[in-house]
Amino acid sequence: MASMSFSATIPSPLLDFSQTKKNPVFSSSWPSMSFSIPSIKSSLGSSKSAFFQNGFSLPSLTASGFVFNSRSSGIYARAATDKTLYDYTVKDIDGKDTPLGKFKGKVLLIVNVASRCGLTTSNYSELSHIYDKYKNQGFEILAFPCNQFGGQEPGSNPDIKKFACTRFKAEFPIFDKVDVNGPNTAPVYQFLKSSAGGFFGDLIKWNFEKFLVDKNGKVVERYPPTTSPFQIEVCKLIS
Repeated sequence: MASMSFSATIPSPLLDFSQTKKNPVFSSSWPSMSFSIPSIKSSLGSSKSAFFQNGFSLPSLTASGFVFNSRSSGIYARAATDKTLYDYTVKDIDGKDTPLGKFKGKVLLIVNVASRCGLTTSNYSELSHIYDKYKNQGFEILAFPCNQFGGQEPGSNPDIKKFACTRFKAEFPIFDKVDVNGPNTAPVYQFLKSSAGGFFGDLIKWNFEKFLVDKNGKVVERYPPTTSPFQIEVCKLIS
């Protein structure tokens, strides 16, 4: 991945993910602040994700059609397309075509996963927990492996499947490895990103970014990688 670096000026308050994973902290001051986002390189010196190493801070904005939900660090979706998730077909981890219309009427949590990220253990464990809790109530998790962030999902599809199902007892559907950014972005991720843009535009920022989809196939919230699956209020959409 080519390195990138740029500066921007944004208004406070900030959501500072370098402070805590589960309890984002708003700064008490309101003056404009400038920050520089360091380069992200494909080779990482440690197992921690560059997301944490760079100490990203994200603001609460409304001008671009989204706003943070301070309780769960989510971004409310914007109405951007008449399409629904059900218009797309993807390949599962075994290479078989899967029409996403098969999930019609269910609440979905869609996640781009990786096996070697600093967020892997906590996210896979918590995803498996909430799946066990809600799977019989019309809830599904759709996991899409992606190797675009630090090369942290380098394995083959069989390797990924074995890792998730053996180490974390994952029972939710896992799909073919995809690109979530760039010219080869999977169509389903083009839809997800156009439905709920993030702070830096539509780019997925890192492994384990999450999209919550309602029973009608529409994105209702988007969550940054550091949001714990336990913080996502799935039950409100199920009931």
